[in-house]
Amino acid sequence: MEPLISQDDTPTSDDLEQFAKEFKLQRIKFGFSQTEVGLALGTMYGNVFSQTTICRFEALQLSFKNMCKLKPLLVKWLQDADSNKGAASGIDKLGAQERKRKKRTSIEVNVKSALENEFCKNPKPSAQEIGMLAENLAIDREVIRVWFCNRRQKEKRLSAIATGTPPDEQQVGSE
Repeated sequence: MEPLISQDDTPTSDDLEQFAKEFKLQRIKFGFSQTEVGLALGTMYGNVFSQTTICRFEALQLSFKNMCKLKPLLVKWLQDADSNKGAASGIDKLGAQERKRKKRTSIEVNVKSALENEFCKNPKPSAQEIGMLAENLAIDREVIRVWFCNRRQKEKRLSAIATGTPPDEQQVGSE
């Protein structure tokens, strides 16, 4: 794949916008996530970029200067991915697998309302109570434990908004 402009020239905003669109389409065509691209850049050039950075590049939400710095690396990555017909060096995929996260859990509406009801009764269930809930709702214990932690944090944020106190200034241990 030919770069849109030579790497010696400073690209214009239009060049960057066009390249960002092209880059995203090619990345998706080759089957790579933004995270995998960021890790591959680290493997290939010693400079790991986060999924957020790649996302912001594609969305044109980085500064012009940062877009200009990142573009040549992404051009090289695209050329490598293209020359390997989308298989971009196996190291890239291996590196990405090390950081793979568990898929986001989605909780059904009826289960969520049951959890909300339990939260109203007791926002801090014991391990035994979590186990019973997990059994009754046919959900993993860890999912329920995390849901309660997240729900307590949400409650903390809501009460901070209601009182006008920033969440970080609330008393420690008030959870």
